[in-house]
Amino acid sequence: MIEHKTTAKQTTDSRSLVYASFSAFFASLTAILSKIGIENVESNLGTAIRTVVILLISWLIVIYQKKQTTIKNITKRNWLFLILSGCATGLSWLCYYKALQMGPASIVVPIDKLSIVVTVLFSVTVLHESLKKKAILGLFVLVVGTLLY
Repeated sequence: MIEHKTTAKQTTDSRSLVYASFSAFFASLTAILSKIGIENVESNLGTAIRTVVILLISWLIVIYQKKQTTIKNITKRNWLFLILSGCATGLSWLCYYKALQMGPASIVVPIDKLSIVVTVLFSVTVLHESLKKKAILGLFVLVVGTLLY
């Protein structure tokens, strides 16, 4: 059901590294701001408020870029996987906010970030992406460091 078109050599666009760095920065802000914001707020309500803000920002960007008309080009397969991704994101956020509400961010966030291991496993097994030895070592160090923390 899941296919991935592979090329002989995958290259990394340097812009993707910039966006990934910004993603890491904003994700760190998300954890701290969420921990403060969720105090004395029911976790599912907090997640719902956060989701509305994300929805508004996303649609404002789409409209600003005049990309809303391209919605008709989305295939059924794209819709299916985007909807499944949305479901997974929603469930992840609900669990994340509940965990943040119940425990310290310094413990919850590193455990949450272990999702990188699952993502890499899926990228190798489902998407057939290659994994270098130093990436395996890095994942191992990440897991050991998180577990020792």
